[in-house]
Amino acid sequence: MSNLTAFLFVLVEASALKVLCKQCFKCIHGCEETDEAISEAAELRMEHSEDSVMVLLMRELLSGPGLDEVVLLRSEEWCSQGLLFPKESESEAKIDGETASDSESRAEAAPPPASIDDTPEVLNRALSNLSSRWKNWWVRGILTLAMIAFFFIIIYLGPMVLMMIVMCVQIKCFHEIITIGYNVYHSYDLPWFRTLSWYFLLCVNYFFYGETVTDYFFTLVQREEPLRILSKYHRFISFTLYLTGFCMFVLSLVKKHYRLQFYMFGWTHVTLLIVVTQSHLVIHNLFEGMIWFIVPISCVICNDIMAYMFGFFFGRTPLIKLSPKKTWEGFIGGFFATVVFGLLLSYVMSGYRCFVCPVEYNNDTNSFTVDCEPSDLFRLQEYNIPGVVQSIVGWKTVRMYPFQIHSIALSTFASLIGPFGGFFASGFKRAFKIKDFANTIPGHGGIMDRFDCQYLMATFVNVYIASFIRGPNPSKLIQQFLTLRPDQQLHIFNTLKSHLTDKGILTSALEDE
Repeated sequence: MSNLTAFLFVLVEASALKVLCKQCFKCIHGCEETDEAISEAAELRMEHSEDSVMVLLMRELLSGPGLDEVVLLRSEEWCSQGLLFPKESESEAKIDGETASDSESRAEAAPPPASIDDTPEVLNRALSNLSSRWKNWWVRGILTLAMIAFFFIIIYLGPMVLMMIVMCVQIKCFHEIITIGYNVYHSYDLPWFRTLSWYFLLCVNYFFYGETVTDYFFTLVQREEPLRILSKYHRFISFTLYLTGFCMFVLSLVKKHYRLQFYMFGWTHVTLLIVVTQSHLVIHNLFEGMIWFIVPISCVICNDIMAYMFGFFFGRTPLIKLSPKKTWEGFIGGFFATVVFGLLLSYVMSGYRCFVCPVEYNNDTNSFTVDCEPSDLFRLQEYNIPGVVQSIVGWKTVRMYPFQIHSIALSTFASLIGPFGGFFASGFKRAFKIKDFANTIPGHGGIMDRFDCQYLMATFVNVYIASFIRGPNPSKLIQQFLTLRPDQQLHIFNTLKSHLTDKGILTSALEDE
């Protein structure tokens, strides 16, 4: 007993309780009493000082005959393997800005797979004589042109194809983030982890897209009986589906993995918040008119390209430690280039109905249409130029679309705030010591690496439309009015008639007829 007591007091320094708990779990699985005692002591660590927990731990260990011999025999083996004490001191951990829980998670986590060179063999052979810097330039450039060409193709195919592409991108981004969590903790056999993650993705998508269909295609939903029933009870069905997944998670909890399972439960839900919620906002922007989808995305792409080019040729001053390759020269150059690009692209697109009209369902043709009478936002208007600018350009007025003024706000956000989505992703990748989210696109990383800024931009556009653009929609009000009972419709009619009469609007209209 005295030997074990002395041994345990030696362990007090250098986060010894953490190490002892961890190694006992790994090396003394045969003794359930020891596992339970250490597990309880570890849980008490949050409520008591380390010394108090050490006393509790010793009492439990000493209550089991023969356990002191097991621990003493193991101690020499653990010390020789470097498992008993951390490799870096407590002061070094503080320098890195890690808490005890951070260090513990890092020790338990398995390292993620190393990044590999996924550049196509054809490009490798063609660019073999170039330096790594210029090779990366050409690989990124060629793949960027290919992605831009693909972007033009899906725009040509129309809004419904764009919506399907957004859903595919969302699923791939979700897969990349969930896979990182799975790889980091792959040494643990967590039951149902991947199954539940994908199930929650299905539930959240059902909720969001059900809300979208009901909101934008109300006439279609009301015309079909099955859709009408699903629409009426949509939120209850969504809640039931989620509740089923919640119960499945609780039933899957396994002793000794509780904390890790709740980590991954939170990981899944934060991923859903970042990816699925913002993908839903992308769809909303698209249904307001393709121009609200194309211009913001194009501004982010332009800023990414121009910031890279300005930084590549002129970059000297580092911008942020999270992304050492980002420079102030690239940041500023990308800003001005993006604003000019946004103005030009908005001018071109504002003249086409297929881009400015919202997506609607046509009952007569049983199809989705983008044909309408453009609003004032997309009609050329004449604006007076400030006197200071007049002396420079020699013009007194300029004709432009009101949407171009809004495009300045979109371009500014895309170039000044949008990159912070990329910095956020860089911090995430540094936390898990990975270069990219995946190796889907050579030279660019995974899909999430390309859409980290796009999701932040989509949220801004949705808020911008709701705050400054969108007003009451008469067609939606009429659709809702037609679903009411006859007595409710009559009540609204009489109220509206009285209101218009009091205002003199109805009387004037009758006199004009």
